[in-house]
Amino acid sequence: MSTQFEIRGLKATIEDKEILKGIDLKINGGEVHAIMGPNGTGKSTLASALMGHPKYEVTEGEVELNGEDVLEMAVDERARAGMFLAMQYPSEITGVTNADFLRSAINARRGEGNEISLIKFVRQMESKMKQLEMNPEFMHRYLNEGFSGGEKKRNEILQMMLLEPKLVILDEIDSGLDIDALRIVAEGVNAMRAEDRSFLIITHYQRLLNYIKPDFVHVMMQGRIVKSGGPELAQRLEAEGYDWVKEELGIVDETVGQA
Repeated sequence: MSTQFEIRGLKATIEDKEILKGIDLKINGGEVHAIMGPNGTGKSTLASALMGHPKYEVTEGEVELNGEDVLEMAVDERARAGMFLAMQYPSEITGVTNADFLRSAINARRGEGNEISLIKFVRQMESKMKQLEMNPEFMHRYLNEGFSGGEKKRNEILQMMLLEPKLVILDEIDSGLDIDALRIVAEGVNAMRAEDRSFLIITHYQRLLNYIKPDFVHVMMQGRIVKSGGPELAQRLEAEGYDWVKEELGIVDETVGQA
C-alpha cells in the first residue's frame, strides 16, 4: 500500500506557549517534501511533535499515517507504525553498542517470533555501513559516544536504511556536515526513495536540496506553512532570502520562539 500521511490543523505548545498555529500538510507515497524557514518558526517543533516528544503538547488537529490516528499512539507505537525521525542532535548512549541498539530496534519493528537472525543482521549492517563509507568499528562502539557531528548524522541515516520506515522525517540532517559527508548522507537518502516511502525534510539551506531533489517545498513562518511550491521555491529562497515572502504576505515578525 502506498504511504499516505496527512496533518490537519495541527497546533502545539511548549510550556503553554503556542508554537505550531495550524499546520496542514499531505504527503503521498514516493514524495519528498521540504520545509524551510528562518530560525524560530517551529520547524523542529513540528518534527518533535509528530514523533510524540513529551515536551510538546498537541492541543488541536489530526495526524494520520495510512488511516491510523498517530496522535493516539505512544512514541514506540509511532515507530512501529513506520515513522522515523533523524534527529538534529542525536543522543549519546554509553553501554549500548551501535549494533545492539539497531538489532533491538529492528526486532521491535518485526515483532516477537519474527526476529532477524544475527548473521543476516550483521551482513545488512556491514553492507549499509560500506555504502555510507563508515568505519566497520562503529558497529561495536557505544551509540554516538565520541562520534563527530558528521558521524552522528551518518549513523542516523544508517538507522533509517536498516529500519526501512514508511515515513522519514529528517530534522536538519545537513547541519554541521562538510560537502563530502553531505553527499554521502544524501546518497543514502536517495537510495531509500521508493513509491511506498515518503520523506519530510526540514532544512535551512538549499544545498541539501541540490542532492536530494524535493517534489514540493514549503515555507514555514509564525508556526504555519505560509507558501508552497516546487524545487524552484527553494532556489529563490537561497538567492533572495525570506524577506520577499514576508513582504508578499505582510508578515512583520516571523518568529514564534522555537526552531
